[in-house]
Amino acid sequence: MFKNIFRFVPKLAANKSVAMPYSAEHKQQTREKIVECARMLFNRHGFEKVSIDMVMERAGLTRGGFYNHFRSKDDLFAAAVDSFLMGRGDRWRTEAGVYDATGPVMAQRMVAAYLSDEHLGDLEDQCPLIALPGDVSRGCAEVQDAYETALTLAALCVGGMVLARTLPDANVANAVRAAARTKANALIGEGLPA
Repeated sequence: MFKNIFRFVPKLAANKSVAMPYSAEHKQQTREKIVECARMLFNRHGFEKVSIDMVMERAGLTRGGFYNHFRSKDDLFAAAVDSFLMGRGDRWRTEAGVYDATGPVMAQRMVAAYLSDEHLGDLEDQCPLIALPGDVSRGCAEVQDAYETALTLAALCVGGMVLARTLPDANVANAVRAAARTKANALIGEGLPA
């Protein structure tokens, strides 16, 4: 009788799957998914009305996994604000054909897309500079720093271009744009997640 019972043990052991840890790439993809879901929910409902459970449910994940990626909801909020520049914001510029043009045409495409009916009606994918100022003002220092970085980048780009176009000396105009570009790239390197 014992012989019959134990004859299944080797088969059970052979069929037992061994849990392998997730790769760094998988962890990064999961983090990005959480950030993207949070960004959309924060845009639509505001920081206070969005819970960690809501974010994780939208991402198709369990709440327990949240803390493998973020220390707190504030930490997630800062990442969500940061993510717009290189995530949805980058896709938005691509979809608008901004990168396919230069000079005034590029600017016209960006303005047209930003002020479009589609952007007006798209609450989840809107620019966080529109959606979140009230939440940011009540947010923690990390959230305010992320928002400040986005505003600083916008000011550097617009200000650098405005000054460059109004300066009669081309060398000075080029130096102003180069300085704005250098500072903006430094902020991106320091303040935005990899």
